[in-house]
Amino acid sequence: MYGRALQMSEWLEANKKIEMNERDYASRLDLIFKTRGLEKGEAYMDKIPKSFKGEVIYRTLLANCVVACNVKKSEAVFNRMKDLGFPRSGFTCDQMLLLYKRVDRKKIADVLLLMEKENVKPSLLTYKILIDVKGSSNDINGMEQIVETMKDEGVEPDFHTQAITARHYSGAGLKEKAEKVLKEMEGESLEANRRAFKDLLSIYASLGREDEVMRIWKMCESKPRFEESLAAIHAFGKLNKVKEAEAIFEKIVKMDRRASSNTYSTLLRVYVDHKMLSKGKDLVKRMAESGCRIEASTWDALIRLYVEAGEVEKADSLLNKASKQSHTKLMMNSFMYIMDEYAKRGDIHNTEKIFQKMREAGYTSRLRQFQALMQAYINAKTPAYGMRDRMKADNIFPNKSMAALLAQGNPFKKTAFSDILD
Repeated sequence: MYGRALQMSEWLEANKKIEMNERDYASRLDLIFKTRGLEKGEAYMDKIPKSFKGEVIYRTLLANCVVACNVKKSEAVFNRMKDLGFPRSGFTCDQMLLLYKRVDRKKIADVLLLMEKENVKPSLLTYKILIDVKGSSNDINGMEQIVETMKDEGVEPDFHTQAITARHYSGAGLKEKAEKVLKEMEGESLEANRRAFKDLLSIYASLGREDEVMRIWKMCESKPRFEESLAAIHAFGKLNKVKEAEAIFEKIVKMDRRASSNTYSTLLRVYVDHKMLSKGKDLVKRMAESGCRIEASTWDALIRLYVEAGEVEKADSLLNKASKQSHTKLMMNSFMYIMDEYAKRGDIHNTEKIFQKMREAGYTSRLRQFQALMQAYINAKTPAYGMRDRMKADNIFPNKSMAALLAQGNPFKKTAFSDILD
């Protein structure tokens, strides 16, 4: 409810109900970034009195530049904070690690060297990011080394860190190691560790352990928490138990006043995974009739549902409709589902159109978008003139796979015949 929070903040100041301090300005700034984007936030920041423009304000700016994946602005703010005399902190370094984890993993080493040089101690979040980076790169040995270093430094892994580790073991097919971590999460008394239920349901499902999912769900079935119910819907969906997922959904709708768009979109994703287009459409219709507002996560599931069913034009139409709603910002994936499908077809016009729509929605260009764009040109057997220059203008540099695509789509590439002619 960021929009309402912003209205409240503005009303309090306008009616002189509050004397603004730096944290109040930072909260306002954060809400403007979240609801109106970076440009409007920076315009408001210019109006903040100089005496209140301290470290908290710049930390807020940095965090939101990172969320927007704006590399240029994030790096500029990070360096500006140093110039203003703010000490390098775990928070600012972690923000840069989060950024590079998403856009350029090669730069992670530079941040770690800087932390060592400036004597910035790694936080729990630092280790979580590094564990996730190693795990998602399928470097399980590297991931395990970071876990050991973390423990040696006296930083104990929390439930979330253990869950990240277990998920990566599961993804790598190391079932025994994953289950060992899950048992550590359960502890001596599972009832006492109820906060772990949500992750346990999800990870046991990814391991195909229906017996364990049933065991944990039975413990909380009589009086489940909202997040546990959503995790159970997702888990039973993964196990191809669609009826069980539907039964939990119905229970939430009947018993819980919080039957929100989140509840609907969780079941909708189950239908998407099983390509159940008809059931998905009926669920969205029911959601609309219930008066529940369609949020970004629901649009995302619905758009993917149509793409999976081969109805990309319908998905594109929904994207247009959703883009016109001022209360929600669509997820990046919602655009990418459609963009990837157009790229597969070699439909350059529509791939470029979605690329532009993402910019208009506030998503700065990333390597991922340019890869889809290049694929469209290659599939259409059309030269991609000026693609390197477009990437350079957006401060994006090709990795190995992108370099291969650029070479493939290069209109001036040499062939055996051109060498003879030369």
